[in-house]
Amino acid sequence: MNMTPWEIKGKEFGNCNCDYGCPCQFNAPPTYGNCEAVVGFIIDEGYYGDISLDNLTAAMIVWWPGPVHEGNGKMQIIVHENADKAQKSSIEKIFFGEDTEPMTTMWSVYSAMCPTKLQTLTKPISLNIDVEGRTGSISVPDVFETIGKPIKNPITGDEHRARIDIPEGFEFEIAEIGSASTEAKGEIKMSLTNSYGQFASIHLNNNGIVRSTT
Repeated sequence: MNMTPWEIKGKEFGNCNCDYGCPCQFNAPPTYGNCEAVVGFIIDEGYYGDISLDNLTAAMIVWWPGPVHEGNGKMQIIVHENADKAQKSSIEKIFFGEDTEPMTTMWSVYSAMCPTKLQTLTKPISLNIDVEGRTGSISVPDVFETIGKPIKNPITGDEHRARIDIPEGFEFEIAEIGSASTEAKGEIKMSLTNSYGQFASIHLNNNGIVRSTT
C-alpha cells in the first residue's frame, strides 16, 4: 500500500459526554450509552508529503448514537482559516484516516465509525491548551465553545490530578484528565457540563503513535 508520509506533533484538548475517566478508555460502554465529543488540535510540527503543517490548528466534532465501535456516527472537521488549500486538504485526509494503517490512529478509527461526514469548515479557531495545567479553551464561531479546567476536590477545593497511561493506544501515551464543558450549536449540537476533559501531547504518523524513547 503506497501512502503519502505524514507526521503530526502537538497538543490536543477534548471534551466528551462521559463521566471523569471515560469508560471508553477502558473498553467499557460510554457512561450514558452514546458518545459525543469535541476536540481541538494544535500542530506544533507536522507535514503531509512535502506540505508543511507547522503551527496550524484544527478541531473536530463527533457524535455516535451508541458506543463508538458500533458506528453510525457523524463527524465534522474544522480547519483554521490561516491554512491554505493544500494544508486544509492534507489535514482533512489525515483526519479521515487516509494514508494511515487502518485503526492505528484515533482519526482512522473515528472516520471508519462515522459514515456521515459533514462538509469540512474553514473558520477562525481560538485554541489554548496547557496539558500540564489541565486547562484549555476552544472557540469556533457558530460551531462550538469549550472550556476545560482541573477537577477540584469537592471538600477542599484543591486541584485533583489523574492521568491515563495507555501503552498500546492509538491517540496518546499519557493524557491528563480534567473537567470540561461544551456548547455546540452547529450542524452537530451538544451541551456538556463538567464532563470528561482530556489534555495530551500527541505525536502520530502513518503507523500510529510515535513512541517516546525515554
